[in-house]
Amino acid sequence: MNAKLLFKTIILIAILSLLVLMGMNNRQTVELSLPPLLPKAQKQPAALMYFGFFAIGVLTGTLLTAGGGKGGSSGKGKADK
Repeated sequence: MNAKLLFKTIILIAILSLLVLMGMNNRQTVELSLPPLLPKAQKQPAALMYFGFFAIGVLTGTLLTAGGGKGGSSGKGKADK
């Protein structure tokens, strides 16, 4: 198994366990206000807000690191000439 993959998996599990702890201990309602995007303030339990922000962060990180498939194939074409 790749050591880099194992390290990333352990970090992800640690962050997810922190998310679970935050969700268990923060049950009060919080208010989110984003006037340009949301016309009214959103009132949700804090655990849902934490989960939503974490999910958006994971998706953003995945999209940023997953791109660039053309870069590897164009390098091989230049080396053959």
